[in-house]
Formats: sequence, structure tokens, C-alpha cells
Amino acid sequence: MLLRPGLGWMALWLAAASPLAAASGPHVRFSGRAAYRYTAAVVAFGPRPPGSAAHRRTEAYILAQLRRDGARIGRDRYIAHTPIGAFHEENIIAKFGPRQGQILMLAGHYDTKFEPFRFVGANDGGSSTGLLLEAGAVLAKDPPKAPVWLLFLDGEEAVKHWTATDSVYGSRHLAAQLQKEGMVPRIHALILVDMIGDKDLDVARETNSTAWLNSFVAAAARKTGDSRYFFQQSMGIEDDHIPFLKVGIPAVDLIDFTYGPNNASTPGPYWHTAQDTMNKLSAHSLKVVGRVVMETLRMLEAQ
Repeated sequence: MLLRPGLGWMALWLAAASPLAAASGPHVRFSGRAAYRYTAAVVAFGPRPPGSAAHRRTEAYILAQLRRDGARIGRDRYIAHTPIGAFHEENIIAKFGPRQGQILMLAGHYDTKFEPFRFVGANDGGSSTGLLLEAGAVLAKDPPKAPVWLLFLDGEEAVKHWTATDSVYGSRHLAAQLQKEGMVPRIHALILVDMIGDKDLDVARETNSTAWLNSFVAAAARKTGDSRYFFQQSMGIEDDHIPFLKVGIPAVDLIDFTYGPNNASTPGPYWHTAQDTMNKLSAHSLKVVGRVVMETLRMLEAQ
């Protein structure tokens, strides 16, 4: 992902939190500990840039968990032409709920950036994968009334330097495919999660995102009692949601781009460094984002 220059910081204080939703809601059943364990399992494979053995093991692990959960699985394979050569990459699509109706999508990337040092991407690539895998486990136990697709996106990271052509390879390919197949009118909304495991959680209001979806997330956070972790600042980020927005799919990016102690800087001292390791993450942060995401999906489903 890339911070969009020139937008700066803005305070965005949400209204007072409404009472916590009923204990039977799916957001309560989302386990931060399970999401943390999934993340740790992925990170244990090591650096996962496209073309690596660890990347292939990660794909196999994701597919095994999704098959266990009974998902209908689609595999969007493509060749990414990068500044250092061509790579076989793959978006994994896990479908839950009915086959007909307006589709809700939850997305995150599982690859890590090519780096000369050991970059295991616990937060950047790992946390989104762990959250999506736990979301799949929740959806398997509590099937949604509307179609929900989990998108495990490949090739988010730039191979050299972030540009329009060297970044978000997987989301660009999948968005183009959905448009080509005439699927865009069937997609109600996409929620993207990225870098959401930081112990010091501070999810920004991403200004490129669809405004009404940001409002839904804010309402969900009030309902779960988690407003303090969301939208205390605003910034524009180039991320995997942008290609979907470009083809007309409403999308919101949930990202904590101040990755480090006390949210002191953007992007934060641990971003794209060897310090992006599991000890910087917490099960609590994954639970907060997970239950807000699941509540947002529930609210969208009820529309």
C-alpha cells in the first residue's frame, strides 16, 4: 500500500457508542486468538514473495483451511509481469452462503514484499490472512443469508517501487475479470483489511473509500463498543481496494498505517522492515477488527 501525499491528518471523532450488540451476534464469536494463531502459522513459513516456496506453502495452507470450512473455492490464476520478470500468481476466492443475491466481499493480501533482508510480514500480509481465515471459520458455523466471498489477494506489494503498474497485481486482475464477466452490478460492497494486527491499534478513515461504507463501519464500531480504535484520523491510501473502486464496486479500506509505538508516525517504524514480527501484534487488535468487520457484514446483509 502507499500513503497518498498531500492529504495529511484530520481529526474525526465519532458519536458516542451505542449499546453492545446481542451476545449471539457473529462479531462476538470472532476469535482474536484464533486469528492470531492463523497469522502465526502463515508467518512461520517465512518471507512469502510470489514465486517463493513459502508463498506456495501459504497458498496450500489457506486452501486446506477453507476446504475444512466447506467453502466453495475459486482460483483466479494469472501471470504478473513485474520489473524483475513474470510470476505465476493466484487470488483465492472462498464463497459462503447462497449462490444468488447481492455479493459482499471481504478481502486482504497474503503475499509479502521482495526484500534483501528477512521480511516475514506479520502485520503486512500476515494479519489480513489470519483475519480472513477466522472469518471463514465463523461463516462456516453461522452461514450468511447473503453471498459472502473472502478474497485472498496475491501480488499486492510492489516488486521495486510503488507505481500504477508495479503494485496490486492481484486486485487489478480480479477487478478486471469481474468487470469482463459482468459481475460488477452483483457486488454490493467490498471490505479490505490490511495491517490490522498492530498492538497499538488505530484504524484510519481512508479517504479514497466509499463514504457510505465508511459510515457503516463507524456504526458497526459503535455497536460493538470499539469506536476508540477507528477513524480518529483520516488519510488517503493506495491499496487493493482502488482497482475495485475503479470498476464501480463500492469499497472501504480498513488499515492501521501508523505501525509502531504510540502511533507516532506514518507509515510507522515497523513497516516493511525486519521488525514486522509476531511480537508486534495482538489477538485483541485482531478481535476488535474482526468483530467490527463481521458486524458490518451483518448490517450490509440486512439492507
